[in-house]
Amino acid sequence: MLDLIILISLLWLWYFFGHKAEQNHYKRIIAKEKELIDIVVLTKTDVKNLGAETWEIVSWTIVVSIDYFKKFIASFVQFFWWRVKSYESLLDRARRDTLVKIKQQAKDGWYNAIANLKIETSSISKWQKWQIVSVEVLSYATAVKITN
Repeated sequence: MLDLIILISLLWLWYFFGHKAEQNHYKRIIAKEKELIDIVVLTKTDVKNLGAETWEIVSWTIVVSIDYFKKFIASFVQFFWWRVKSYESLLDRARRDTLVKIKQQAKDGWYNAIANLKIETSSISKWQKWQIVSVEVLSYATAVKITN
């Protein structure tokens, strides 16, 4: 009985602290997104029509480790073939974080837009292919200075 109480307590602690950390990360991302709202994302056609004065390649990569609680929940959920929402939030945070970093690089270089944004995601596995340990998200784009 004591073992069950310890297990439940540990699971609750993992969930609580992991959830708090995730919420704090989302708050930082949202604040940064609001700060960088003036850096727009354009397509190749937009850049041609608006006329780009100067340009530079910007990129950012982030590796996010999957915590034990998310792994535990994901293995339970995958058993029933349900959507793994814990991994979805992990990928969402990583993608949004890389986009924020790219926009910040553009702003630091005095550019006012980014074009041709590409986001690539890959998993880093340990021993067996199905045992995901971390997720890597690479984003790259062209920072441009629109004169019009």
